[in-house]
Amino acid sequence: MVTTDPQHYDRRLNRSTLALILAGGRGSRLRQLTLWRAKPAVPFGGKFRIIDFPLSNCLNSGIRMIGVLTQYKAHSLIQHIQNGWGFLRGEFKEFIELLPAQQRIQASWYSGTADAVYQNLDIIRTHKPEYVLILAGDHVYKMDYGPMIAQHANSGADMTVGCIEVAVSDARAFGVLSVDTEGRVTEFDEKPSAPNPIPGMPGRALASMGIYVFNTDFLYEQLIKDADSTYSTHDFGHDIIPHLIKKYRVHSYPFRDSHLGQAAYWRDVGTIDSFWQANLELIGVLPELNLYDEDWPIWTYQEQLPPAKFIFDDDDRRGMALDSMVSGGCLISGATVRHSLLFSNVRVNSHAVLQDVVALPNVKIGRHCRITKVIIDKWCELPEGTVIGEDPEHDAERFYVSPGGVVLVTPEMLGQEVHHVR
Repeated sequence: MVTTDPQHYDRRLNRSTLALILAGGRGSRLRQLTLWRAKPAVPFGGKFRIIDFPLSNCLNSGIRMIGVLTQYKAHSLIQHIQNGWGFLRGEFKEFIELLPAQQRIQASWYSGTADAVYQNLDIIRTHKPEYVLILAGDHVYKMDYGPMIAQHANSGADMTVGCIEVAVSDARAFGVLSVDTEGRVTEFDEKPSAPNPIPGMPGRALASMGIYVFNTDFLYEQLIKDADSTYSTHDFGHDIIPHLIKKYRVHSYPFRDSHLGQAAYWRDVGTIDSFWQANLELIGVLPELNLYDEDWPIWTYQEQLPPAKFIFDDDDRRGMALDSMVSGGCLISGATVRHSLLFSNVRVNSHAVLQDVVALPNVKIGRHCRITKVIIDKWCELPEGTVIGEDPEHDAERFYVSPGGVVLVTPEMLGQEVHHVR
């Protein structure tokens, strides 16, 4: 008997599941952070990229057949996967295939999430999966997909939608589900202006995580029907799900922390404010997202770097980082770093002071800089004496300032030409 108990479900289901990660979106709400990279390729958490989280979830769940569908400015994403994820063995039916938009079926690029999968139907068929797990490539979370696949198989559903409780005020950015007492989806609204709250919980709504499980033959049938429709936008949220709930069995799978009995950690990090906040949350004593969890590691490309180094211990020039995370290759030279997250190869020079800063890899910060509540993109070089985060009006003349007051700095804003993969 297949069970949805996380400790006892039949893991053989995972071996017959093909995961498809939709990683082609730009993520325009991240502003200039996605000027040269797709959202799944954006660095996160000091040493990872966002795509590492769904990929690691697949690997840790025992799902070893994985396709990554790319489109928008995918070079850094492709390079990252090739460098860090090439250890699976094809002869054991283990693989990560890169599936760029290439007009395989029709003379157009991917026009929606459903169309992206439809244009790769011939490739999917060659792997002969029993189930297809469709994932968004731009969310940060840790999840065992096995219980969801098991529930899908046991319930007799045609499609299962992963969902999570969110505040009603945040639900406008997602697909919102209404379900009956058995968990069957009765309504689905994509990015509604007035989301339906959960019955009995007026401040909470049930949001789609962009995670779907399909019976493979059923998926083929529905994608072909959708492709033939002249009225469809060929999107799972806008078209496929609303159509299916009228005629077929579409079930929900609430993503919950089995130990705490509450909604589990899941972040969209789709805006500058949410990206900055989610990164700095990791600095906390007991953050919701535990990157030190040996039972569920997050895998990534591991660049070979020396340890972080802190130099000078004079009264007026002391290299130190307080309440912060500092990655390999960093050099804190007579500077003070407080409540900040530094990615790899960041150099902070003497008498500089950083507070609430997220500095992406290969950033250089000059002497006597004062930087507060800032995201600094890769390869930026801040000149000596630069002050950011103290005068919002002046900052807005040079940089992007978010609604929450976070300043985003990129090389282009500094007038610097960067010829590196982002």
